[in-house]
Amino acid sequence: MEGRERHRHRRGCGCEGAGEGAGEGDGICPRSTTRVQLELPPQAMERLQRLKERTEAASYAEVVRQSLRLFEALAGEHDKGAELLLKRADGEAVSFKIFL
Repeated sequence: MEGRERHRHRRGCGCEGAGEGAGEGDGICPRSTTRVQLELPPQAMERLQRLKERTEAASYAEVVRQSLRLFEALAGEHDKGAELLLKRADGEAVSFKIFL
């Protein structure tokens, strides 16, 4: 399949023909996710760990997926000319600059 990752069959991969090999008998099937390896400085890793705990995320990948969704939504609104305002507990609205 063009543009899709492939992986070797393993127990529980959920691919058709798992355990018997793919259609051509090569034991390789399409993969719906892509594995990414990141190198983070210690401070960034600590921030990721804190966010995982604070949000009760099941994994670091979940934190990254949620962060991407939020950042994408904010970038889209910024592209339309929106301004991000945060309302503090005392009712004060503060402009929050993410995109400079």
